[in-house]
This record gives sequence, C-alpha cells and structure tokens, in this order.
Amino acid sequence: MMQCFRRQPKRSVSQENILREQSRRVAALNGIRLGLKDDKDLKFLLKGSQLLKVKSGSWRKERFYKLQEDCKTIWQESKKVLRSPESQIFSIEDIRDVRSGHKTEGMEKYAKDVPEYRCFSIIFKDQRKNLDLIASSEDDANHWISGLGKIIAHSNSMNQKQKLQHWIHTCLRKADKNKDNKMSLKELKNFLKEVNIEVDDYHAKKIFQPWCRLRLAYARRKEGFHSFSPLRLQHCDKSKTEALEDDEIEEFYKILTERKEIDKIFQKYSDAEGFMSCQNLVRFLYETQQEEDAVVAAPALIQRYEPNERAKRGNAMTKDGFLMYLLSDDGNIFNSSHRKVYQDMTQPLSHYLVSSSHNTYLMEDQLTGPSSTEAYIRALTKGCRCVELDCWDGPNSEPIIYHGYTLTSKILFSDVIKAIKNYAFKTSPYPVIISLENHCSVDQQKVMAQHMTTILQDMLLVAPVDGNKSQFPSPEQLKGKILVKGKKLSRREDPTGTNGNNNLEAEDVSDEDEAAEIEDESVKTEIQQKGKSDTLKLAKELSDTVVYCKSVHFNGFEDPSHPRAFYEMSSFTESKALKLAQESGTSFIHHNIRHLSRIYPAGWRTDSSNYNPIDLWNVGCQIVALNFQTAGTEMDVYQGRFQDNGFSGYVLKPEFLRDEQTKFNPKSITEGTWGTKKKLLLKIISGQQLPKVNKSKNSIVDPKVTVEIHGVQQDNNKKQTKVIENNGFNPKWDEEFTFDIEIPALALVRFVVEDFDMSTKNDFIGQYTLPFTSLKQGYRHIHLLTKNGDPYSSSTLFVYINIQDCD
Repeated sequence: MMQCFRRQPKRSVSQENILREQSRRVAALNGIRLGLKDDKDLKFLLKGSQLLKVKSGSWRKERFYKLQEDCKTIWQESKKVLRSPESQIFSIEDIRDVRSGHKTEGMEKYAKDVPEYRCFSIIFKDQRKNLDLIASSEDDANHWISGLGKIIAHSNSMNQKQKLQHWIHTCLRKADKNKDNKMSLKELKNFLKEVNIEVDDYHAKKIFQPWCRLRLAYARRKEGFHSFSPLRLQHCDKSKTEALEDDEIEEFYKILTERKEIDKIFQKYSDAEGFMSCQNLVRFLYETQQEEDAVVAAPALIQRYEPNERAKRGNAMTKDGFLMYLLSDDGNIFNSSHRKVYQDMTQPLSHYLVSSSHNTYLMEDQLTGPSSTEAYIRALTKGCRCVELDCWDGPNSEPIIYHGYTLTSKILFSDVIKAIKNYAFKTSPYPVIISLENHCSVDQQKVMAQHMTTILQDMLLVAPVDGNKSQFPSPEQLKGKILVKGKKLSRREDPTGTNGNNNLEAEDVSDEDEAAEIEDESVKTEIQQKGKSDTLKLAKELSDTVVYCKSVHFNGFEDPSHPRAFYEMSSFTESKALKLAQESGTSFIHHNIRHLSRIYPAGWRTDSSNYNPIDLWNVGCQIVALNFQTAGTEMDVYQGRFQDNGFSGYVLKPEFLRDEQTKFNPKSITEGTWGTKKKLLLKIISGQQLPKVNKSKNSIVDPKVTVEIHGVQQDNNKKQTKVIENNGFNPKWDEEFTFDIEIPALALVRFVVEDFDMSTKNDFIGQYTLPFTSLKQGYRHIHLLTKNGDPYSSSTLFVYINIQDCD
C-alpha cells in the first residue's frame, strides 16, 4: 500500500521572500561565528552549485550540492525514490580531508579524462566511501576546496562555548518548523528532544506559564522533567503569547546552558562581585588542580580565556572565563605537555612501543572485503608507524596486494608505495616500517624493489645509519626514513647481515605465510589446490632493501653464550605470543630489549576483530599489530596508548622493560620495585551534550558511565555509575570511585559512556582512553570520542581526579 504524504500548504511570494531573507541572515550570523564574514568562498557554498558525482567508469551524474544556512551541513541532491531528507545531508564535522585533483582511487581510475584542476574529493572520518566530485570550472572547484577547508579549520578553532552556542542555535532553528522566529509548545518539545532531553506535556507547558517556579530534579522519572540541574525557570513566556520569542528564547538558552556544578566551584574562590583574583586562581590551580607552575600559569590563563576586558585588565577571571578554561585544552584530563614529543627519542628502536597495523590494505573483513590505498592513508594519519603489505604476482608483471587465497579485492603494489610516500610523515616525522609478506616470483620481487627505490628515493633506508652494526639506531636518527621488514639472503662475508658484498642473485628462504593460517574452509581448499611450498626464492634486489628488520623464524629465546644478531626479528601469532608472555614473561622481556617482536591476530579472526594488546605491551613487545579498520575496546586502548608522546607513533617503554638486569614479570609483580603504587580517587560529576544514539527524534539516551583500568592483571578493574533516565543533554551523577594501581607505568584508564537498555545490549555513546601517567588532577573535562576514535564537537564528561601515593 502506498504511503500517503501530507502536502505542505503553499506559501505566498511575500512569505517565501521573508523566509529567504531570514535564511540569509542566519547564514550570515553563522558565517560571523566561524570568523568568515563576507567570505567569497562561503557565499559560493551557501548558494550551491552543480557538480558531477563519480562512482565508476560508467556512473558519472550531475547533482546539486549546497552548504546549508547552519554552515555545518551540506545538502546533496538525490534522484532516489523515497529517500529520507536526513540521508541527503552530511555534516562538515564528518569530513576528514578535502583533496584536490586525482588523489583517491576513484579519481585515479574513473576521472583521468578530466583535468585535475576541476576535480576534488571529500574524505569522511568513518568507513563511508569517499565522495569524488568534478566541478564545471577551475574556479568552482577552488571555491569548494578552499571554502570547505576554511569552514573545517575555523570550526576546529572554535572554543567549546562557541561550539555549544552554534549547536544549540542550530537546533533551535531546526525546531522552528514554520520559521517565524518563535517557539511554540510543540516546537519547544521537538527542540528538547533534538538536544537529547525528554519532557512531558505538563512540564513543557509550565515554561509558558508566567511567574512559575519549577524545581526540576534529576533521576526521578515520576517528576518527568528531570533533565536540568536544580534551577528555576521563571516566567519564560513574559509576553504571554503561548510562544517564546526573541529575548525569551535567549533567556531560555541561558537557563539551558547553566553549569551549577562549576558555579559552585567558582564561588568558593571568587569575591562578592563575581571575580576570581589572580591570587585566588593561583590557589585553585595549586591546591585543587595540582599544577606545580600555578604562579606562572594563572596570569597566562586569564589572558587566554577571559572574555571580559575589565576583568582581564584587573588580572582577574569571571565565571565565563573560568568555564572556558575548564573546557579548554588546559582544563583537559589529558596532560597537554604530552601532546608534544617529550620522551627521550635517542634510545635504540627496540626500546619503544610502535603503533602498528595488521593487513593494512583491508577496509573491512579478511575474506571478501575491499582492499584500498585509502586504508594505508587512514592508518598513517592515525599515527601508525608499521604497515603491512601482502604481496602477490599480478598481471602485466606488476605485483599486487591482497589477502591471499581469499576474495578480497586487489590493489597495485606501486600505488600503495606512492600512498606511503605521500602520507608517511604527515602525522609523525619518525620512521615507518614496511612489513612485507612476500609471495611473489623472483621477477616481480625485482619490480617491487625497483618501485620502492624509485618512488621512495632518499626516504628508503638502504644502509646502516652511521655504519652502526651492533645495535638499533634510534627513532631520532631514523627521522623521515622508511625501513623494510622482510626476508634477507644469508651474508657469508658480513656477519652482521646488514651490509657487505654478496654475489648471490637469489636463494631459497623460509616462507612465513600468515594468510595460510586463516581458519576458513575455502582458504584451506585453495591452499591445498595450489600446493603451498615451505620455501620461497628471494631476489637479491628485494633482499638488499632490508637493513635492520630481517624476518627469521622464532626458535626459542637465545642462549646468552650464542647471541642472535640484534636485527633479526620474529613474528608471532597472538596465541603464541600470549603463551610466551604467560609462561616465560621475564625471558620475553629480555628478548624484547634487544630484538623487535611483531604480533599479529589469530587466523580465526576472519571478521577483522582484535585482541587485547595490553598483555603483549607488558612484556615489551613493540610491533603489536591490530586491525585499524575495526572499532572497539581494543582499538580504543591502542589509540589511547599512542596519543601519548605527541601522537608520534613511538612510546618509550618503562625503564624496567629496558633494563637488561630486570626481573620484572607482569604475572608476578611481588619482587622488585616497579614504581610507586598509586591510589586513584575519581568522581564522575556530570555529562554535557551527549550525542543521540538512535537518530529517531523521540529517542532519548539513558546514559551511564563505566570507568575501566587496563594494565597488569592485578590492576584490571572496572566500576560504573547509576543510569540517568531520559537525559543526554546534561546528566548528573556525582559518584565517587577508588582504584588501586600497582604498576602505574603500564596502566591505562578508559571512560566509556553507554545508553542503557534493559532488554538488549547497551548502545555505545562515546569513550576516552589515556595512559594513567597522562592524567591531570583536579576538576577536568573529558572530551569524548566516537566509535571510530574521532572527537565529538561538544560532548564531554566533567570529573574530579585525585592521585595519591599508596603507603
């Protein structure tokens, strides 16, 4: 049966003109908020233009694209029948990058006939496909590329208060269905649902009753409107028009965004006139925030965050400035000094944990999913320093990359090397390791070597640094260099195996085929039919690209009287590595002081799921490779560990994992001193602007917070708050937890917010994970991340942190 649609009443010409003028004013105001007043590119995007959307060689169609008046969403024309309005819109916040020219696989394949200056691509943060577009002229393309770039840059530079104001006014505008700049009872309810608050008719109507005084409590469903902290909504509808308008909406906005929990803290340190003196700010920073440089920091914070010029001249802070400080990077739970490289980067490479990706080319699962150069770009821009290339013979003498024996799609080896060259050092200057799994013939191996040397040129490390043949060089010495991990021919003239003259053109080496370990019947059948060999003939040209990372089979921990060469490294499946960690933890640690170890997921993980990296880090394994394309707790913990040390992809192991005399064993931590034990006192106070999980207008989240400790077995723990019903806008918990931390240097803290559901699994809302050693004390905001690890624009938790030494 066909669904009936209600036809909207036709507007008069004058009404249309009024709406257009209102829309223009709103867009101009939002442009000013972004710092783009009268910007030509912004005006062009607001007007919109026709663009050719490219999907394949045969699919290239004209569509209209336009920036909406909120200056944060793009509307795209669609010819699909019954397509929902929401599906025709995407947010600027979802854009990771805008690339000009033929910089994606799609453009490279399907738009080579169009000049690069007319082409551009929008790259999204999540797993969404790239949007490849062709403009009608170079000017139009430049307007889109420059305009989107400016909006993204200016949006990112907005402070939290500006983001909140922009978001709420956008929601208000969206709720104003008839665009009369007033808010009726129905529109008010729709607005509150849009910002994640549930309200019943009784309490919504109270907002419109003059001189009403409502005490609105949390956590009591029977009182209905429990979404605000205790506050009074007094005579919001002063005009008695049964609608909120102009100043009444602004008053409603102020009430809505009050932070009583922060007001209470501010009042303790401020005077009767509402000013916090510099001296009192110093006292707050020193006593509560545990800031050692409080005397120096206080005047700088006033100058940085105080919006009131009178207060700034008086070297004081108002409540607004105090809130802006707490919402800023200086008020973040993550130590801002750890956002830059602060660790010693001059130690041997084996002394660092290295951010590493498994089967980097895959976008989805291990059996049928697409392979893409985009996957390498995403991994490298997320700080990954070790990427994997699974290489096979391809047509036209060109090696290809895919997951052998499976139906995953294939990409050219040369295209991957080009992507690595272009993106290797955009996020971090420290070395990238190319982990080769080589299944190619000798001829195609020579092609691989040629591509790496001609494309990477000086980036490719082909000789020892400063002639060093006794230990690994440091990340500092290897800055800007790309290393190859792979098999290497035996070097009879040179016992170090890293240099020397060798006349061998090729020889048989052992074939370590990780793809053959996949636990899938079709894969096993394919291997049987092909008759897999245990050896592979290795070309000298490819062997010569391997300097410090020679792949060898693991035959047990070395005999001290017959030490192995430092550059020999082994790969372990997760189960083998975990067994070694469990049974021979201290020996594994000693092995990893001098040698690199690479760990990869078990063959049964055909869905690209991940294992917990913690237990492998705890025994000093450096290259613990995960499936970067798969979100979840494991990847949250991984990214949490590597946001430390300036997001460089290298984190220095604790001293007890680098000391050659160490007796540390994570399974038995009673012997030795591994740092001072700590007690973590933590209070989850409140949440702000949590996102809607279900996009349905009537769906409101019931949030709860779980705090998890990930570290040695004795430290693993988790505790959770109560559930706050029907409030994702400003839930308040005020709950305290205590955790004992035995080995602080190995611990990470994860905060996860979920939408509680009594009948099904809780829905993920947001999370944030950081090393225990990067925690800041005092009152702090936690800026939540999405499932894919990208920051929400204004979703936060407000907490109190206190760390004490244990007796």
